[in-house]
Amino acid sequence: MIDTHAHLDALDDPGGAVARAREAGITRIISVGTDPDSWRRTLAIADEHDSVYVVAGLHPHEAAPDFDLRELEQILRHPKVMGVGETGLDYYRDYAPRDAQAALFVAQLELATERRMPVVIHNRAADEDTVAILRRAFDGTVILHCFSSPGLLEHALQHGWYVSFAGNVTYKNAEELRRAARAVPRDRILAETDCPYLAPQPVRGKTNEPAYVAHTIAALAEARGELASEFGRVIGSNAATAFGLS
Repeated sequence: MIDTHAHLDALDDPGGAVARAREAGITRIISVGTDPDSWRRTLAIADEHDSVYVVAGLHPHEAAPDFDLRELEQILRHPKVMGVGETGLDYYRDYAPRDAQAALFVAQLELATERRMPVVIHNRAADEDTVAILRRAFDGTVILHCFSSPGLLEHALQHGWYVSFAGNVTYKNAEELRRAARAVPRDRILAETDCPYLAPQPVRGKTNEPAYVAHTIAALAEARGELASEFGRVIGSNAATAFGLS
């Protein structure tokens, strides 16, 4: 099994979390850095643990008219960096101007195109603009992180995007998300923790960590009528393909 989206640098004891994940059968972790300090911390963790890989990008909350991606360009050359992100649009919090978010989004899509890397997409309350920018500016591998916008599902299916579900798909009131999970093709579905956030229902209230992705995979398997053990292998295979893991 693979946790396809974690924030190990936000945990108090990332090394302990990696060890517990290994004990739970999680063989690899994709840890996401969202700003320059986060990239450096995340790369340091990945350098210490063979099972940890990195995705790096500027989160839309970091968007500013004078953003500088030169350091990110260098980070993307590191052999353990497997993708660009999370990048996208966040109109829910609106912590950054929308025009700056869009410009930063496009610039990172251009970097991903240059590096032939997948992009990990953050989208909150910005479905229409997210789709429009992706259709206009990127034709590579797209991973819709922490999928929570059923309105995006048709576009994801049409374009062959990967759809990644986090712990919120396990919540009692999340039947709409579970319906979406049933509709995603078997070779396009992923699972993640987005730790330390969104702990799955069986451990809700605890700090989330990669070991707990097993609960999300089990819930997805149940929703789709599949065996959890086999579905974990499916998630692992999909993640390896999406991120180019050997």
